[in-house]
Amino acid sequence: MNQSIIKKQIAWDDYELIDTGDGSRLERFGNIILERPYPEITWSKSQPQEIWDKADAIFIRTKGDKGYWKTNKPLPESWKMTWQDLVSTVHLSPFKHTGVFPEQSANWSWIKNILAEQKKQNPEYQPHILNLFAYTGMASVVCAKMGAKITHVDSSRSSIGWAKQNQLASGLDERSIRWILDDVVKFVKREIKRGVKYDGIIMDPPAYGHGTNGEIWNFKSLFPQLLELCSQILVENPLFVLVNAYAVSISADRLGEMLEDIIISNVIAKSDYKIESGELFLEQANSDRLLSTGMFARISK
Repeated sequence: MNQSIIKKQIAWDDYELIDTGDGSRLERFGNIILERPYPEITWSKSQPQEIWDKADAIFIRTKGDKGYWKTNKPLPESWKMTWQDLVSTVHLSPFKHTGVFPEQSANWSWIKNILAEQKKQNPEYQPHILNLFAYTGMASVVCAKMGAKITHVDSSRSSIGWAKQNQLASGLDERSIRWILDDVVKFVKREIKRGVKYDGIIMDPPAYGHGTNGEIWNFKSLFPQLLELCSQILVENPLFVLVNAYAVSISADRLGEMLEDIIISNVIAKSDYKIESGELFLEQANSDRLLSTGMFARISK
């Protein structure tokens, strides 16, 4: 298994990690500067306080990841950012997130390259990609932009609405993505019964969550089951499987081993595929600091 460290792709012209320190990160999203808590940051700030004082909004945590934004000037309800030829909509959510995850551009580039190569080899074939826990949907937009048939599944109605904004802002037709509001485990079980197969699967499972009808998601207990179910809806020779994970209690190596144990052993010949796992990092501006933002494991030909 290949262990990788993937840094932020430089293609983001309008994102910058300005500084990190003392449990916070200072970032520029377009022309708006935000300060957000990040407990994993245990080191001191490298920039003077007057730089941090330029933040247009600061997230104030009240409980867990929930809280509110303290704004220092009037801000738009939403604004746009670009990655290559795609557009992502920024909102200030009550869970400190903005809906934009710049480090994921490394995986988006990886997906684009795979789909471009597949299109080169077989221009007439339209691969079917499944995106689970798809949230604001930029991975879905990437796949649709490359001509794939994409099914986007999330249990949050508001997140799907956010993803639709990204779809339209990126110049895609409303019919380019199939939207499913559902609990992911229940959806995959139904796809097994229907005999539906996918050429690739993307998933970004949280540590904990809830389905559309209050179903409890627990990564530790349910992720292996979900992988087993997903192995039953993959075609015999899939293009890829990609798993992102944040704040889960396993290592990137273990995540890769789980893909190998369940997906490789059940679906595809190991000799024909490669497995990579590792961490995603953001590069701090004008510094050699790297901020770890999550982990990934992925399989491809």
